[in-house]
Amino acid sequence: MSRKEALSQFIQQIHGRPVVVKLNSGVDYRGVLACLDGYMNIALEQTEEYVNGQLKNKYGDAFIRGNNVLYISTQKRRV
Repeated sequence: MSRKEALSQFIQQIHGRPVVVKLNSGVDYRGVLACLDGYMNIALEQTEEYVNGQLKNKYGDAFIRGNNVLYISTQKRRV
């Protein structure tokens, strides 16, 4: 499997699931992945903003511009 195929498969698997998006600034956004494009622009639903591990804000929907994204990872579902 090529790297491009692996990335495409990962994106399909996490669509609609809880994720953590880490920004270059160190801020984390946690929410449900609604959309992700080829530029790493991300749309999240039920979004929470964490600064230094502390919850700072809650948003319904959030759009994150791809050039600010350090990484995106899956998050275990909340109980």
